[in-house]
Parts: sequence; C-alpha cells; structure tokens
Amino acid sequence: MHIFITGGTGLIGRHLIPALFRDAATKITVLTRDAIKAKASLPDNVSLVTSLDDTLDFDDVDAVINLAGEPIADKRWTKTQKTRICESRWQITQQLTDKINAAEQPPATFISGSAIGYYGRQGDKLVTEAFTEVHREFTHTVCEQWERIALQASPKTRVCLLRTGVVLSGDGGALSKMRLPFTLGLGGRIGDGNQYMSWIHINDMVAAILFLLEHKNCEGAYNLTAPTPVTNTEFVKAYAASLGRPAIFPMPALALKLLMGEAADLLLTGQRVVPQKLVDAGFKFSFTDIGSAFADIN
Repeated sequence: MHIFITGGTGLIGRHLIPALFRDAATKITVLTRDAIKAKASLPDNVSLVTSLDDTLDFDDVDAVINLAGEPIADKRWTKTQKTRICESRWQITQQLTDKINAAEQPPATFISGSAIGYYGRQGDKLVTEAFTEVHREFTHTVCEQWERIALQASPKTRVCLLRTGVVLSGDGGALSKMRLPFTLGLGGRIGDGNQYMSWIHINDMVAAILFLLEHKNCEGAYNLTAPTPVTNTEFVKAYAASLGRPAIFPMPALALKLLMGEAADLLLTGQRVVPQKLVDAGFKFSFTDIGSAFADIN
C-alpha cells in the first residue's frame, strides 16, 4: 500500500508513520516544507516531497492522510493569525482534493483532519457525530470549511474526517506546555474548571486512524476522542496526580483572556464529545480513564 501523508512531522504524524510501517509492504510519501527537519524526525524509508507538483498524479497512491495545519492555540488570534490558521488547512486540503479528483485511478481512501472545534462551545451537552446545533464561532468556521473541501473528493474516494480532541502524549501537544508549571506545583484549573475537555491518548488516536484506513465501510465524520470526557478540574487533578504534584493554583478567566485574547475561549469553553460512530463500528479504546492515560504517558 502506498500512503501519501501531509503533516507527517507533527505530533500525530510522528506516531502514525511507524505504526503504518508495521506492514513491511507499506510505502509512505510525506509532503513537507522542511526536508531536513523531516529526515531528522521520520524513519529513513519515508519518501519526501516538498511540493505537490513533485507528485505527478495520485494514480499510484492507495490512501491519502491529511494532517497538516498551523497550530490553533500557539498564538493570539490576530487577523493575520486567523488567516494563517485557515489557509494552512483549507489550501492544502483543496490541493489534495483536486489531485484526487484529477486521478484516473484515485486513492481508495482520503482521511482528512478536523477538530471537535467544529461543534463550537457546548457546555455539558453530550455531543455525538449526529449533533447539529453547532455554535457558530471561529473554530466552527475553520472546521466546517475544512471538512467541506475534503468532502469534494467523495465522488471519487471514501472520505473520513477526524474531529480530533485534545491529544495526550508525552512528547508534544497540549501537555508539553503544561508540564513545567505542573511539575513545579504551579498548576491548577482554568477558569471555574467546569468546562468539559474531550481527550484522546496518542496510542488510541493512531489506532483509530488505522481502523478507519482498514475498515472500508467507514466514512464521514468521526469524533476522535475517548468515550469519557472530563471537566477541566478533573483533567488537571489527574495530570497533577500523575506527576505527584498538587493542583492548587487556578488560572483566572480574566488573566487568560488578557494573555491569549479570543484564543482563550479554547480553554475556557468546552465540548463533552463522545466517539459514538467509532464505538458503533467496533473500535476498542485502550485508554478510557484519564488517570490511566496520564499514568501511561508519564
């Protein structure tokens, strides 16, 4: 199987690619802007291209996995940053979709990124893939268009959309920013701590992508979250406990808004998202308890 991947040097890509290579017959091509960085972080047997123009067509590609996108919470959401967040997702997805649709023998599967931000803030409502009462805000706008572009390939290929939650990993992602203050005993809840956080262990994230790749009857949007979302208070207490530290220094909502601006909404509001379609399809999670997830990572 020949798999074409974007975002291969990101957190999910770095874990996914070695898992794909467990099948010795797999060939992987990664699109990257920085070949030197990619060579340093990816297995030697990955083929690298720095432009889609380097790939004449997708006729010899069996699956496309699209994980590219500017990190959404790294910087304040200025007008320029919002444009960068959108274009880094929409443009590459449009290029991939166009390439798939132009192929005489298109890839059988197109797995494309999205996020639970699609639903917008939802309080404590239980959200499955069937949920339609979205809160229209920036994250929804980003994800809605991102998904719409990917679905343009559906006449030619099977499309799966990854509505991803907070990915828990010991080597990157959200926890990389939390580790130092929590290790120093300076961590605590954010705001009132009642907002829900929908999380997924990196091993389950990778396993779910492999599941969707292998199960040809799966298509459409899937929530990539553990079945057991927790409140922010529960999340930070479990993380602090895994480090053997207290969690007694809350971050007031006002302070976070002053620090992050509109982007603070990502942390102050939440979604209680569950992966109903994955569960119904027969996927088995390895980590459904936040405490055991943190214990495995730390």
